[in-house]
Amino acid sequence: MSRPAFPAGGPTREPRRAPGAGRALAALCVTVTTGYGVLFYAFPVLAPAIAADTGWSLVAVTAVFSAAQVVAGLSGIAVGRWIDARGPRPVMTAAAVLAVPAVAVLATAPSLWVFGGAWLVCGAAMAGLFYPPAFAALTRWYGEGRVRALTVLTLAAGFASTVFAPLTAVLEASLGWRGAYLILAGVLAVVVVPLHALALTPPWAPAPRGRGAGGARRLPSAVREPAFPALAAALALGSFTVYAVVVNLVPLVEGRGFGTAAAAWALGIGGVGQVLGRLAYAPAERWLPPVPRTALVLLACAATTALFALVPGPLPLLLGIALLAGAARGVLTLLHATAVADRWGTGDYATLNGLLHTPLMLATALAPWAGAALAGPLGGHPAVFALMAALAALGGLLALGTRTERTTDKEAHPWNTHP
Repeated sequence: MSRPAFPAGGPTREPRRAPGAGRALAALCVTVTTGYGVLFYAFPVLAPAIAADTGWSLVAVTAVFSAAQVVAGLSGIAVGRWIDARGPRPVMTAAAVLAVPAVAVLATAPSLWVFGGAWLVCGAAMAGLFYPPAFAALTRWYGEGRVRALTVLTLAAGFASTVFAPLTAVLEASLGWRGAYLILAGVLAVVVVPLHALALTPPWAPAPRGRGAGGARRLPSAVREPAFPALAAALALGSFTVYAVVVNLVPLVEGRGFGTAAAAWALGIGGVGQVLGRLAYAPAERWLPPVPRTALVLLACAATTALFALVPGPLPLLLGIALLAGAARGVLTLLHATAVADRWGTGDYATLNGLLHTPLMLATALAPWAGAALAGPLGGHPAVFALMAALAALGGLLALGTRTERTTDKEAHPWNTHP
């Protein structure tokens, strides 16, 4: 049997794939990977050199980077509504164009204030270059085949750190951190801007939207359903946990008596697990309805985080836990991409996903700082990981309150699969 269609805005079946969607997916695999590489993964490589060269404290340099993540989360609401109304091509192209001079200003900033202002502009650009707008585009263009397209995208972008961390290190060693950022700004200009302008061309019909008093466009009705804030809270708790784990894994492993090299191996193996988890998501999406799927993924994040808190070693066992934790994190990314469409269809996907990702981005921005700040008061990183595990478990319980009429209908036929 084929899965029942859950079309947005009417009884017609969602198209399986828009013309030109394959070319757009290939372009997004490159541009999203590049966007994360330049605007996210280059920073931890360059931050120590920035602080050493300028005299700005590492805490201050990291704070402005976290502020950029906050701006990205807040800007996601507007970006989502613009994409619903105009399509991804103009919005994502404008974001790429904005990012180029912003990164160039990072490279030439004479003071911390200018450096911080440039990061805030970068944060606005992130909202149009990272996963959420790409998820919105592929969800609309691929219809019922969206999970496969989303999986391909996240597998490709999962290598952003693998490519750009060592590339940035080489650039910094040869040209300094300022030269590295200038080269990376050029990469955005040469790679991302033209691909967004030339390849994101599949047709896009604006999502229908009611208007309120004075002609103002209303937010989708789904926002007023109890399931929406429950979903946002559940996924935010999960995101807070997994990103706190990523950033604080090195001091945890070192605190267990292992060296920096061992901690680096744990991080690397977590990346492998992330790819494996994303490969496993499509079968899970076919057979598990949205609500239990969401709860199980968050509980998996909680369980693997708790294992880090409870298991002191030996190192091979910690590496095995890192693999499992990476797999849970990888599945969580795809859960972010599919949660809205699974419950409310695709008609207002970009707007709803922008609203949903705002607390997720804020949680991601705060998680690294919170993990480090809590280690002292709680007596060490194991206690921090135990607390994070409890938060993710709470998210799993909240996920049980995310059932809607659509998900209820879908769960009545859990044996249905994609044709």
